[in-house]
Amino acid sequence: MRREKWLVREPAQDSAALLFCIPYSGCGASMYRQWPRFMDHVEICPVQLPGRENRMREPAYGTYEDMAEGLADGLLRHLDRPFGFFGHCGSALAAVETTRCLAGRGAPLPSRLFLSSQVAPHDPPYGRLLGMNEAQLRDELHHLLLGMGTAPPPDLVDLALEILVTDMEATRKYRFDTPFELPTSITAIGWTQDIDVPADLITGWSAYAPTDFELLEGVHYAFLEAPEALRRVLLRGLEPAAVHCGERTR
Repeated sequence: MRREKWLVREPAQDSAALLFCIPYSGCGASMYRQWPRFMDHVEICPVQLPGRENRMREPAYGTYEDMAEGLADGLLRHLDRPFGFFGHCGSALAAVETTRCLAGRGAPLPSRLFLSSQVAPHDPPYGRLLGMNEAQLRDELHHLLLGMGTAPPPDLVDLALEILVTDMEATRKYRFDTPFELPTSITAIGWTQDIDVPADLITGWSAYAPTDFELLEGVHYAFLEAPEALRRVLLRGLEPAAVHCGERTR
């Protein structure tokens, strides 16, 4: 079977719904290694972006608009059942722009966007990493990779730093004067101990689509371990669509 470039693995044919998980700035799909493959009838599908890990030889995207075009192409054949996007911090914006790209093509749309630790694009940009220089970003990246269970050699950290700098610039560029309509629903997720993007700054998403707000216990990187509270939020947002799909195909 042909290996799908944009996904770590081919989705199972009998999954009732798919959740495409876009990696955090500077990282690849392996950041979701602690997530289960299945949450009940929902299959977790880590996305692999160009310039990272097994796609390291490819040039990274410069903007979320550019990335969304490629990702939409890569995912299109899998959008034959209910699906959603999960994005944390900068990758939440990637999820938003990919949804806009799919809508512009008249393609299937996500049942829900799960946007964690990210302000809406019309609000003033906020994020601890946005104010860091390259030396500080390198140190932050090193500690993040250690937290993911990787002891990276310096040259690997340097390569990842190039991607992180590119991602930070993409986040800075993705700004709009006024909100725009998104043709889906949103679950905006904040974390009680998040000092990078405090939870009270994510309320702007309600101007884009019907939005549920969830405040979960943990720090900025707590999502990496797929805590049980996060799993419940994801299932609650996608299971109705998955159940409806299962009933329709019986």
